[in-house]
Amino acid sequence: MDLTLHVWRQKSREAQGQFVDYKAAGISPDASFLEMLDVVNETLVEKGEEPIHFEHDCREGICGSCGMMINGVAHGPIGGTATCQLHMRHFKDGDEVWIEPWRARSFPVIKDLIVDRSPLDKIIQAGGFISVNTGAAIEANSLPISKTTQELAMDAAECIQCGACVAQCPNGAAQLFTAAKVSHLGLLPQGQPERYERVLKMVDVMEEYFGSCTLFRECEAVCPKEISVKFIARMNRDYLAAKIRAPKEAAAVAE
Repeated sequence: MDLTLHVWRQKSREAQGQFVDYKAAGISPDASFLEMLDVVNETLVEKGEEPIHFEHDCREGICGSCGMMINGVAHGPIGGTATCQLHMRHFKDGDEVWIEPWRARSFPVIKDLIVDRSPLDKIIQAGGFISVNTGAAIEANSLPISKTTQELAMDAAECIQCGACVAQCPNGAAQLFTAAKVSHLGLLPQGQPERYERVLKMVDVMEEYFGSCTLFRECEAVCPKEISVKFIARMNRDYLAAKIRAPKEAAAVAE
């Protein structure tokens, strides 16, 4: 199959970007979207031109590094799929495909389709962890956890930090990402001691870098792991509870 690509090219964060047209010829319908870009890049290198820069690693829908806007949709037209797992059979011979980097103020372009997603790391650094003393692992069955809680925690833990939720949101909000990271720890017994301190710290950092959620639900629609916005409601409940608890705990310490 042959396609016409309109690819965003931008040499640096400060440079002026623009769309550049390329021909993708003889592409197998069984190729992934990134493999198609590899073919185009091989042609560019042979011509002595600079290849299209894009981020990737595992190419198995696990690492979350491959995100880009495809025809205006984060990760492309197929729901529940990362860009690396999107196959060319979902396009038609002769199609025009517009390829852009994540479009969000909090994700400045580094080069071409690569953006700086470090604000997501700052949210994790604020509280996306459990503080424990190191030592021998305890017996796995010493902390009984219900199957319902296990499955819910795993649903949240599926987040791969790709940033599609931010890129697709009209407000550039990161509530779905933050809620997933808050919830998968807050649901488990190991995360209970720091549960309310965690949500306060992570939400405060989130609000510093990202926009506010007004429940467009675009985040849920493009999430490659289909994480539910119900986790946002759960995070909001924990955040309100933490705000109420904080003054009382401070007063208790003062006494």
